[in-house]
Amino acid sequence: MWFNFCMRLFLELTSRSLQRQLAYRISTLAGLGTNFFWGVLRISVITALYHGEAIVAGLSIRDAVTFTGLSQASIGFLSLFSWYELMYSVYDGSVGVDLLKPMGYFRFWLAQDLGRALGQLALRGVPLILFYALFFHITTPSTLWQWAAVLASGMLSWLVSFSFRFLVNLSSFWTPNAMGVGRFAFSLALFTSGFMMPLRFFPEWFTHFCYATPFPSIVNTLVETYLGTLRGVALVNALLAQAAWAAGLIVFGQVILHIGLRRLVILGG
Repeated sequence: MWFNFCMRLFLELTSRSLQRQLAYRISTLAGLGTNFFWGVLRISVITALYHGEAIVAGLSIRDAVTFTGLSQASIGFLSLFSWYELMYSVYDGSVGVDLLKPMGYFRFWLAQDLGRALGQLALRGVPLILFYALFFHITTPSTLWQWAAVLASGMLSWLVSFSFRFLVNLSSFWTPNAMGVGRFAFSLALFTSGFMMPLRFFPEWFTHFCYATPFPSIVNTLVETYLGTLRGVALVNALLAQAAWAAGLIVFGQVILHIGLRRLVILGG
């Protein structure tokens, strides 16, 4: 009975969050146009690296063009540039109301972010890929198994992304302005996740450094799964790594949340 109630509440929060995303259609269309514009600019940069070569580091020019589309399409879905809603709730005191809700604090924000992510995927992510398919010759998964792997990797990417963002926002429990912490964390994630450039284009030492962090599990694994460069055992290992990073970040976030709540003081009434 309690489990059913929690699931209904989770789905209701997700639905309400999705409806909020669907309400701001003009803003979404503007964001879609901006993402497509920057995607075209990134195509000119990344294809210039090939110097007439057909394949570089295992990726064809077609794959490289597809990479720019996938990475641009993931911006809204994975909230790659910033996410400070939890932080704002701590500073304006609404965290007190959130903590009184009949569900865990992590699940409360997880449900809302799921609705936000699905809305961004439907309104900005998928249309952007369709625009790419219309104007460029892009790579697409060739089998149902690959599509299933893309779906699984995409959900794990979102879960790793949210768990990381949740953890970053918890820094607001310790400082009156954690925006600096957030900017540093999101900038680091952009450069090491494979968003700026496929990680296989970088020197081996830098790639090893990146894979010692959770960030490639946010973007790079999803992109390489879609492109088909991960197959067989390598694909399974990559998906397991995503799941492991998600689980680790969730557990670590719960520990930090518990410590933060012990020192949280809310003034006013």
